[in-house]
Amino acid sequence: MLVRIAADRVEVQAPAKINLFLEILSKRADGFHEIETLMSPIGLYDSLSLRGTESPEIRLDCRWGAGLTSDTVGDLPASKENIVFKAASLLQQRTGCGRGAEIRLLKRIPSAAGLGGASSDAAAALIAANLGWQLSWSNERLAELAAELGSDIPFFLGSGSAICRGRGERIEATRPIHLHVVVVRPPVGLSTPQVYKGCRPASTPAGVSKLQTGLRRGNWNEVKSALVNRLEEPAAQLTPWIGRLRKEFEQAGSIACQMSGSGSSYFGICEHARHARRVAGRLRSKRVGMVTATSTIG
Repeated sequence: MLVRIAADRVEVQAPAKINLFLEILSKRADGFHEIETLMSPIGLYDSLSLRGTESPEIRLDCRWGAGLTSDTVGDLPASKENIVFKAASLLQQRTGCGRGAEIRLLKRIPSAAGLGGASSDAAAALIAANLGWQLSWSNERLAELAAELGSDIPFFLGSGSAICRGRGERIEATRPIHLHVVVVRPPVGLSTPQVYKGCRPASTPAGVSKLQTGLRRGNWNEVKSALVNRLEEPAAQLTPWIGRLRKEFEQAGSIACQMSGSGSSYFGICEHARHARRVAGRLRSKRVGMVTATSTIG
């Protein structure tokens, strides 16, 4: 998160993420899945601005950024169904804060894409409201609240790559990961519950350590062989775009590629920024959806 405190408001840049590794370990009694995932934030941001008000009402104005529409990058939930509204409301309730807020959210991260846009926005709302209302909650207390709202939200309260376990709420920060990537969100999105419904826990789970070793050494062959996303197979059963994007990335010359999260977005790893721009150009010419050349951050 990039946070700026202005005279009358708090502004937060909320990043997207990619899953470099995602293994399904087991089905839990609470209906969730036990996972192990390595996530990295990337330089694709939503912008959230919060101004505290003396009235207790919370108002949210949410819209797509320039050139983006619901037809191409997904739907925007109605104000009170938006997780940003829910996050601010929950913090208000738990603290007994009598103040409200005017929140503006400018979306650039596609929805139903496996890029964590909604989760990042919720974390941004918690951070902004905590500062805007001068609550002085610690990051640990905010993380507990974040875990109630959604599995990926605690990750975005951190500042870089992390291994997430449990249903995603147990966070272990890792050494910085520096990768140039191209991300494609195809013209269709995927429902996370639907994708998980079709997944099966691995009989012999892969471990994340092999990927970490490859990244540390800068050995692209090791990295390519260690990329895992157990949700990619069930996602591919729901839309042909998953299989198509894998082929498109391979033909465009990326070093390695994989679906992010529960999809539908796909990403490719590149050697450097110029390589990423070249791959992105090739993919745009194929009209595969929203194409972004960026890098991991933190």
